[in-house]
Amino acid sequence: MTAVTASSGRKVSRGRIDKRQAILDAAFTVFARRGYGQACVQDIADEAGVAKPTVYNHLTDKETLFRHAMEAAADAVMAENLAVVERLREPGDDLRAALEDMAYRMLQVCCAERSRALRRLTYAQAADFPDLIEIVQGRTAIRLGEALADRLARLSLAGRLRPGDPAQAAEQLLALLTGPMEARSRLGTRKVSAAETRTVARSAVDTFLRAYEAAATEHP
Repeated sequence: MTAVTASSGRKVSRGRIDKRQAILDAAFTVFARRGYGQACVQDIADEAGVAKPTVYNHLTDKETLFRHAMEAAADAVMAENLAVVERLREPGDDLRAALEDMAYRMLQVCCAERSRALRRLTYAQAADFPDLIEIVQGRTAIRLGEALADRLARLSLAGRLRPGDPAQAAEQLLALLTGPMEARSRLGTRKVSAAETRTVARSAVDTFLRAYEAAATEHP
């Protein structure tokens, strides 16, 4: 089976694409477990179940492997978040409940091991890879903010939220979620219970709606 790359139109073996993805997944697992400095290509090859030369065949060196593994992990986290935000396309009659559900699911993605490992590695390697924070944020936080702003803008047009700057509204809602969660999880080092996560989600949405809920649907 073959696939066509979007950039060049070249046909690429599906098996090669799958193997490359397996290597990137294995690389991220090993980097998360051992850190960049302690991880070696042989460890990654073993984790992926391939020969060491196969890793070099797909990704030329350890630095390139690390960059691509981080990008792939960021894209995977973003895909999960986009699926959560998409639930606001049809929020139903109870907007508060829809926002709380979205917020809770978003926090679950944030607290999942892949997201936590991505943050740890990004901060740990920022000095050696100065562009890493920008790359990861561009593929996660920035895209998430844009997607959420689009959903909030549509809710505003539908009269469910007050008119305003949707980008600012999205930024503020995300801050209301991630700030308390980072504090409660002690920067990702402590597991936060489902009940506690729901409390953060509920409080964030309550504060958000006090500022943005349309007058006609405000709660007394």
